[in-house]
Amino acid sequence: MSGRKNLMTTTAMFIAAVAIVGAGCAPSLAQDANALDNAGKNGKDWLSYHGSYQSWHYSPLDQIDTNNVGKMKVAFIHQVGHSTRGVQSMPLAKDGVVYYSASYDKVFALKGDTGEVLWSFVPKLDDDLVARQTHSPYNRGMAMGDGKLYIGTVDGRLFALDMKTGKPVWETKLINSQKLTVGFTGAPLVVKDKVIIGAQGGEWPGRGPIFGVDAKTGQKVWEFLTVAGTPDAEKTWGNESWRTGGGGGWMPGTYDAETNSVWWGTANPAPLYDWGGPEYKTSGARPGDNLYTTSVIALDPDTGKIKFFHQELPHDAWDFDSAVGEFVQIDRDGKKYYVHPNKSGYIFVYDRANAKVENVYNIVKASNFVKSIDPKTGELIGRRDMTAGKQQDLCPAIDGGISWNAGSYNPQSGLYYKIANEWCMDLEITKSPQVTEPQAQLNLGATFTLKDPPGDKQHGHVDARDPITGKLAWSVDFPEPPTASLLSTAGGLLFVPDARGWLHALDVKTGKDLWQGNDGATHNGGIISYEAGGKQYIAVVTGGQSLVGEGYAEQFGGPYKSMEKDTGSLVVYALE
Repeated sequence: MSGRKNLMTTTAMFIAAVAIVGAGCAPSLAQDANALDNAGKNGKDWLSYHGSYQSWHYSPLDQIDTNNVGKMKVAFIHQVGHSTRGVQSMPLAKDGVVYYSASYDKVFALKGDTGEVLWSFVPKLDDDLVARQTHSPYNRGMAMGDGKLYIGTVDGRLFALDMKTGKPVWETKLINSQKLTVGFTGAPLVVKDKVIIGAQGGEWPGRGPIFGVDAKTGQKVWEFLTVAGTPDAEKTWGNESWRTGGGGGWMPGTYDAETNSVWWGTANPAPLYDWGGPEYKTSGARPGDNLYTTSVIALDPDTGKIKFFHQELPHDAWDFDSAVGEFVQIDRDGKKYYVHPNKSGYIFVYDRANAKVENVYNIVKASNFVKSIDPKTGELIGRRDMTAGKQQDLCPAIDGGISWNAGSYNPQSGLYYKIANEWCMDLEITKSPQVTEPQAQLNLGATFTLKDPPGDKQHGHVDARDPITGKLAWSVDFPEPPTASLLSTAGGLLFVPDARGWLHALDVKTGKDLWQGNDGATHNGGIISYEAGGKQYIAVVTGGQSLVGEGYAEQFGGPYKSMEKDTGSLVVYALE
């Protein structure tokens, strides 16, 4: 049965914001929206986390191509110094300046051709709060518009920075992070006159808000709760478990101008792993389907009201949330689609008009949480719901068959490129209570140990597929699961940052490895292309590791034993 419905939700109360409205000749928000809509045609800039509203992670620049990529060399490196869990952000670029964020919500603006630092911003954070947070203190990206950079902080604030100076224009406190222990780690999204940002928190006893904020003033305009955000959704949480249901929307979604809809992926419910077993509808820590967690939702950007949705995994008992994936916009044969990966390794294809499921396909082999998902309806077939007190194996492992970093669609090849990871874990579920006093505490609801898939070794692979049908064109294996974003270009190249610290340039048509560069540290973040001074650059961030990846040194040994995980850099390449 599909989870699509037309729904209404209450609009949140307005709160006061600290606002210092800047003067000057900043571009209008309307101009910025038009630029984001057409960003795939202008390769000079990289204007949003996903590059454009199309979310292709594709650059139309072709100065670097399959014939000359062997001449690509490091143009400059910018070191951030101490950066707990490395640099995990997606850089942005505009008018020859590259911007990126690091842990502790630091922001840097550099000349795109030389790496000269133009300015930096370091907010003062609550050190006690940062020490308590599990998902901290990394930052995964920013948004830009109206001459400002927008960044959420781990202590629940949203900043607008002047792009020329780095000075705060306004800041708004959106989350009582000192009480709830969650904040912002993902990038915001600029839509018309709003900055939209979702909170982290799937493992924490909260209600997972997504906010719409006035881009000029910082005033909160609306708030949507991903946990029981409507009366109908509240009914899907037994025993009032919605009060501590987790959820959130910690990575950015996208905007469909034709329907005036913001599409957003939501996080898992809390606790991560539930002990309800096959009777999950009436038993366990959170009985019921747990709407709107592990869902894709469409919101009205002006009001925050929900328009329609599809719950990818009703009662997600495996931590395979929907917040991880991009929304790849594809038009084909008169139909308009969004292609959205779920953390489980399944990829959903939606009708953009209403979130009707058009297809579902799996890109991982190590998968046992369901037997399959119906490609016509999205219904889970043969789901495995686990109980407490015994060890059980679960595939894929906690970092997912698909991690939170983005894939890439190349309109020239017509292929969608995505990293898939093959790993499993032994899991023992515990009946752990939700703790909210004096502050909210993490609740995984299980202990786990990483292990190899049956008859195989842990590894990753980059697949090239038809985005709608899922038909495989080619696949390239990597000895350990990569957990970074991909970039494809009009030069016929697919850039793959791997876990060992190598940046690969593959032929988009065949997967042939044409070039490799060693960045000296693992990759767990973004990669973009931009133009400065008439020259094309490739910029990739380094350092840090994922939750499972923090154990790479013990699990895989080799180069991971000598890698420093609490530092990072921006490495920028160009032709000689």
